[in-house]
Amino acid sequence: MSTENEGAAVPADRSTPSTPPTPPTPPTPPTPPAAEPAAEPVTAVQEPVPAPAPTPAPAGPAPASAGGWPPAPPVTPAWAAPAAPEAPRKRGGGLVAAVLVAALVAGGVGGGVGYWAASERDGGTTSSTTVSVGDSPASFKRDPGTVAAVAAKALPSVVTIQAKSGAVEGEGGTGTGFVYDKEGHIVTNNHVVASAAEGGTLSVTFSNGKAYDAEVIGRAEGYDVAVLKLKNAPSNLAPLPLGDSDKVAVGDSTIAIGAPFGLSNTVTTGIISAKNRPVASGDGSGGKNSYMSALQTDASINPGNSGGPLLDARGAVIGINSAIQSAGSGFGQSQAGSIGLGFAIPVNQAKNVAEQLIKTGKPVYPVIGATVNMQDKGEGATIADQGSGGTPAIAPNGPAAKAGLQPGDVITGFGDRQIDSGPTLISEIWTHKPGDTVKITYERAGKTATTTVTLGERTGDN
Repeated sequence: MSTENEGAAVPADRSTPSTPPTPPTPPTPPTPPAAEPAAEPVTAVQEPVPAPAPTPAPAGPAPASAGGWPPAPPVTPAWAAPAAPEAPRKRGGGLVAAVLVAALVAGGVGGGVGYWAASERDGGTTSSTTVSVGDSPASFKRDPGTVAAVAAKALPSVVTIQAKSGAVEGEGGTGTGFVYDKEGHIVTNNHVVASAAEGGTLSVTFSNGKAYDAEVIGRAEGYDVAVLKLKNAPSNLAPLPLGDSDKVAVGDSTIAIGAPFGLSNTVTTGIISAKNRPVASGDGSGGKNSYMSALQTDASINPGNSGGPLLDARGAVIGINSAIQSAGSGFGQSQAGSIGLGFAIPVNQAKNVAEQLIKTGKPVYPVIGATVNMQDKGEGATIADQGSGGTPAIAPNGPAAKAGLQPGDVITGFGDRQIDSGPTLISEIWTHKPGDTVKITYERAGKTATTTVTLGERTGDN
């Protein structure tokens, strides 16, 4: 409908005498416009109200404006009076949306209305106003030991590895490694580079985007450790410092850096959730499996993190991220994604392996000279009746034979570690070096006994 004349004064009938100021039933005296509250627009902005229906003009003659009386006031809606019943509103969503929009723009509108109100109170005179804000710090420096500070220092020494097979077109993958020394050696997992080890190609990319070709110096399948060397290595390499994994405690903070699903330079955090966790990188049935007495962490580790460093709160390497466990799967590197169970090779073990690979190109494994059952769990590691290919289960004149062990003996303790399976025993043996002397606890015919074994050695992944 038209609102052109809403609120306009009605001309007075000149033949009608003036109405006294206080008649018995006069119209409500007008309120001078100057007395209206200056802040009324704030209410309108913050909480919109539907426009009221126009009030019909009075039935009788309108009041006169002669005799010095002020002009008749506009006919205004009775805002405080009960409104006529109206149909139920069905636009609640619209009202909520309007309120939300008002909240979003309240800073801008409120500032404008506030300045307008101040100008009105000052009689229309305005002066410059200044909004005072806090000064920005000249520089922002992260304290040493924060995750950001540790990551910023470590990232230039972490690399993303692209491996391409020389035998099968398109076969390869992405992994991670870190700078081991200034000569250009990079430490990573064996399974990261295995596809490119025989005639393939390796590319190493630093966090600054610079890429270098690399070659395999040596790899240890059982330890799942490999060492690469950069071709034309830059002169400004910064090796990551190595920590002491034997001194790590459950609850210590951890920082993992890698390229999960190809996303290079990804940093995640967590804690050490367990130590000495026996882990087989496959199904534990032998063959080409890798074994480790791992550091367990809940830092997010995914495919592509393999070979990357697990750092402590100081930024020192305490492990090499190697395996994860996903729901419904066993241990390994080809899992769907992290569920907070990640496993890293302790750096003390990885360092020994890396030094051997750099020196000779071949891994050296400590052994007890006995074949154990890799299937049974929970009762210890049982020495088999026969070795692979019909060989004796106890190697003649080997460490186990010299210690008095026999086929059928169940090894339940190795040093101070409890043994519940063959993979657990191998994981613990490989934390030592050839020549170490270790106490073994075993059961024979239902009786418990102990003996001492001096570990032998085996060279290469035969």
